[in-house]
Amino acid sequence: MTASQGPGEGNHKITCQVFVYGTLKPGEKAFRRFCEPYIIDQQEALAPGRLYDLSLGYPALTLEAGWVEGTLLTFSNTAALTKLDEFESFYPDHPQDSEYLRVWHAIYAPDQTFLTHAWAYAMTREQVEGLGGQWLPDGRWSSS
Repeated sequence: MTASQGPGEGNHKITCQVFVYGTLKPGEKAFRRFCEPYIIDQQEALAPGRLYDLSLGYPALTLEAGWVEGTLLTFSNTAALTKLDEFESFYPDHPQDSEYLRVWHAIYAPDQTFLTHAWAYAMTREQVEGLGGQWLPDGRWSSS
């Protein structure tokens, strides 16, 4: 899969799943506006990667070795991706101009058994370094 294309995309009637680890998680500031209208299920999950605090009020996932804690959200349709792409400054037609890339990523249960693949928003290590990101070794971020 590419950073902007995945199963069911383009068919807004198919459910889709997104792994969230920052302000889009339940209880965080962006959840109600961008996720709650579409959500039909949620579960705690892990994704391979490293998590960085950007000191901008939100974190970033990189595709380095490690684990990131978050929530796997299941949406009633793929229309949620349009809203999330806007929020995450991901431009499917111009990924090189995006703040985050939307990647098709393996998702695991908290005991590290494979669950599924889902969308996740990630940054490159270079982007994170340019923003002064601080690695969160426990793979967990919260605004509080």
